[in-house]
Amino acid sequence: MTEQIEIEYKTLLTHAQFAAIKAKYAPEKNAFVQENYYFDTPDFRLKQLQCGLRIRTFEEGGECTLKTPLKDGLLETTDHLSLEQAQTLLQAKTILPHGSVAQKLVQLGIQPDQVRLLADLKTARIQIDLPIGELALDESWYGKNHDYELELEVSEASKGKQDFLDLLAEFGIRYQPAKNKIVRAFEAIV
Repeated sequence: MTEQIEIEYKTLLTHAQFAAIKAKYAPEKNAFVQENYYFDTPDFRLKQLQCGLRIRTFEEGGECTLKTPLKDGLLETTDHLSLEQAQTLLQAKTILPHGSVAQKLVQLGIQPDQVRLLADLKTARIQIDLPIGELALDESWYGKNHDYELELEVSEASKGKQDFLDLLAEFGIRYQPAKNKIVRAFEAIV
């Protein structure tokens, strides 16, 4: 189990903007694929609480993460999974009935067996460590949708926001608010 605070700023990009940023910061870096599977109760209680729940798989493993809102950013509570555990849970369309995520759900008034797998999203991500924070360039597919996104994860909210805006200005990018991936994936299924 891990808990960490996530403070990130994001914007949608065009393919040309995505390519320009990649050319400057990661011309030789290959993307890695992560698949996100999103859960909620049938009546979307997590969404109502502004929380997000996912199982994410990578080539070598997986994780179950619950994101809960904080004043600045989100608290991420994560249970690490083997790839086999993640695949078993996904086949059953459920999450671990115990562990840190399950405990946090109970604190929110939701039993782990009440959540259901509702949507998925596949991302090819290029991750770059910069002095201003961790930059992620994402190309995502969900439903019939395909998009490009820039995320900058920072350690301090107000300085991080200015660094984010400066990064966009460097490439002449107009800020376009990006809904969280879970929101975009859920909207693609309705």
